[in-house]
Amino acid sequence: MAAGKANQATGDTGVCARCARQSGTCCSLEVGNEEYCFPVSPTERQAMEQAGAGPEHFHPQDNTPEFLDNILRLFPGEDEVVRALFPADARHDRLAVRPNDAGSLSCMLLGPTGCALPRSARPLYCRLFPFWVRGGTVLYFDFQDCQAVRERRGPGQMYQALGMDEGEARALYASLRQAWGLTRR
Repeated sequence: MAAGKANQATGDTGVCARCARQSGTCCSLEVGNEEYCFPVSPTERQAMEQAGAGPEHFHPQDNTPEFLDNILRLFPGEDEVVRALFPADARHDRLAVRPNDAGSLSCMLLGPTGCALPRSARPLYCRLFPFWVRGGTVLYFDFQDCQAVRERRGPGQMYQALGMDEGEARALYASLRQAWGLTRR
């Protein structure tokens, strides 16, 4: 499969499938860091369930101070709204994880060729990663375990490898904000 060309069944590009076989990077985390998983909004959960995800693919997570600090760093200057969306005495849904062969945890939807869900039904954060928008600028997380970051230099090549472009990254970020009730910027 050519770089950037998507697998018809899942919408994964070759780089994502290679990553899933090698490490599962953005779909994996260290034991004890589960609370840092990005939340799944009710809208996202509904789309995932319509595509075949079941209750076992979701986990209720307390809105811990550490989780909230992480979300506040992603949405600087929006403290009041973020705290209202994720009150300290409440919970949010996140993706469920299971132990993997590397001794860490992986999303239960991760398989050897990538996510079991079609790209259009995945959580918005998953579709957007490794990109993010801050101050109107599309940036990317310099996450060295990400196959697209390792194989490509700069955002242009990463967009190509991931089968997307800057416009899609901006649209996904805007959709993520809307799904969580964050005001438009």
